[in-house]
Amino acid sequence: MLNREEKLPSLKLTVVQYAIVGIFLVLIFGLWRLQVVGAENYRALAEANRIRKVPILAPRGKIFDREGRLLVDNYPSVSCFLVREQGHDYMSDLPRIARGLHMTVDQIEAILKKYQTAPKYQPLPLKQDITPDEQEFIEAHRDEFPELETVEEQRRLYPKDGFAAHLIGYVGEVSEEMLNDPRYAYYEPGDVVGKSGVEQSYDAILRGQDGSRDVIVDSHGREVGKLGTEHAVPGKSLRLTIDIDIQRAAENALEGHNGSIIAIDPHTGEILALVSRPAFDPNDFAVRIGREEWNKLITDPEHPLLNKAIQAQLAPGSTFKIIMAAAGLEEGVAQDLNVHCSGGAVFYGRYFKCWVHGGHGEVNITKGIYQSCDVFFYTLAEKLGIEKIAKWAHAFGLGEKTGVDLPNEAAGTMPSEEWKMRNFHQKWFAGETISVGIGQGAVAATPIQMARAIGGIASGGVLKRPHIVFPDELPPDYRKAILDTYPGSGDKVVPLDPQSWETITDAMVEVMSPAGTDPSAHLEGIDFAGKTGSAQTMSNALAARLGHSHSVHDNAWFVGFTPRRNPDIVVCTLFEAGEHGRLAGRLAARVIEAYVNKQRRLNHNLVAKTPAKVDVGAIWNDPVARELNGGKPVLTGKEKNDALWGGHFYLNVPPTLADAKLP
Repeated sequence: MLNREEKLPSLKLTVVQYAIVGIFLVLIFGLWRLQVVGAENYRALAEANRIRKVPILAPRGKIFDREGRLLVDNYPSVSCFLVREQGHDYMSDLPRIARGLHMTVDQIEAILKKYQTAPKYQPLPLKQDITPDEQEFIEAHRDEFPELETVEEQRRLYPKDGFAAHLIGYVGEVSEEMLNDPRYAYYEPGDVVGKSGVEQSYDAILRGQDGSRDVIVDSHGREVGKLGTEHAVPGKSLRLTIDIDIQRAAENALEGHNGSIIAIDPHTGEILALVSRPAFDPNDFAVRIGREEWNKLITDPEHPLLNKAIQAQLAPGSTFKIIMAAAGLEEGVAQDLNVHCSGGAVFYGRYFKCWVHGGHGEVNITKGIYQSCDVFFYTLAEKLGIEKIAKWAHAFGLGEKTGVDLPNEAAGTMPSEEWKMRNFHQKWFAGETISVGIGQGAVAATPIQMARAIGGIASGGVLKRPHIVFPDELPPDYRKAILDTYPGSGDKVVPLDPQSWETITDAMVEVMSPAGTDPSAHLEGIDFAGKTGSAQTMSNALAARLGHSHSVHDNAWFVGFTPRRNPDIVVCTLFEAGEHGRLAGRLAARVIEAYVNKQRRLNHNLVAKTPAKVDVGAIWNDPVARELNGGKPVLTGKEKNDALWGGHFYLNVPPTLADAKLP
């Protein structure tokens, strides 16, 4: 027993030896991972404890009109960021920070939750555009709240009252959905990005490149020194094709009405004005729009965020008759077509009414245009058939995007046999063609499409791609990117017989004559041509069934241009629930007149108005006019009503009234 040796079994000894070796291998691997593989990462983390990178935000480029007049500027602002320093318990500071920044703890926690996946070194935007007293709070509590950092930045300053709002657009904080989009890989949470209009289309040019400054901080996150600075690169400015003077005339013309006005130079496709109503104030988005205000905008039944010039897809009504006329003349059908209109006609066993109950009598293509005879175009549609109508409508750009360099353009609808089979798996019935002939039925177009199509017909079949920025002022690569981003029918030429061209445009001039559908839009001394249109928003039968027979009003359309051939400007007006195309015509006439007067002024060739006439649309109830007119309104009854609807015509009045200095 005394000499007995206690020995470990060889198997246990082997296990222990291997365990010791394994432990050493794990330790060696851990050291190698920390000191070799992760060296750079941990060195960066250690450096971050000593150096803080403070962002310097790049100002966005300014936006100017075609003459270099400022449209969109920037103003200086200060924002508060939260720096999540390691070793500092900023969560316990939230109640006092919230009080100092006039926020709630819930608001701050919601921001932290939103950015919970962001890297720890990235400052989080806590509150934008802080007030002077909030800045003083931060400065006075630097030692207590080292996690708070102020950053100077430039914020957008847009025109007041929603001027050109849908055209310019607005900016906002980049969303999570956008960050997941490869197109926005360059952006980080909290970055400002264009959300609509030109701000979105040309964001890459306008946004610039942010910089930063490196500051030395102590273990408590307090700044104790400064290192280098990487300066921000401001965004490039943009010159738009719009003319502020024409834009203002269009804004004023549409004031108080819902709809859209767009003015284009058909020679180049340059957009001279674009208005959509109701509008919104882009300045509300310049900081951060509140949830309540945002919900109000997106639930508004009148859709203030919708750019109706390029997104409203509606039946174009009788303005479509110009495309029908071009199709009929080019197909050799309309030249000798004479129709007797007695107020309606029967097609395929169904009676279709004309808009004039008593009828238009004998009608040819010219009279059919300037008196907008439905029966004539019903008959023309029957003779052409849907396929020929669709062929020419597509040729003039209906049913497809124009390619305008603005986001979310709608394509509209141009029906055909193939279209109905593809979408509804049904055959096309010949009776459906009759309604298409007057721009009703399944036809849906946007104002920009109608402006381009009819402007192209007036230009002898030359259609230009509409655009809002001068292409030759863009870098070649970006110009191509814009074309790829906003594809459309682009520039095109539709061969038109010169006789067809002259017949249509001469007839359109007569629309503003006493025999036409809109004599009140006549402009003295201006070669003004156009076409009115009224389009139902629902069928009469449906309105009667729903009990809305007296509350549903037609949309009013008008497309006009000057001069009658190879025009310099084409204007399309959509007046929602305007009922009569002539009311839309008067609005367009104000834009046309503003354009012509400006050109004459620039050419020192302004034509004076007859002294014995005065614009009753402007002064019908002006106090000075009342006084000169014996204390009575200048207009009464129907004339007053016409003036209230934006009438821009002239009435003979006493010379003293005509010469009065009226505001």
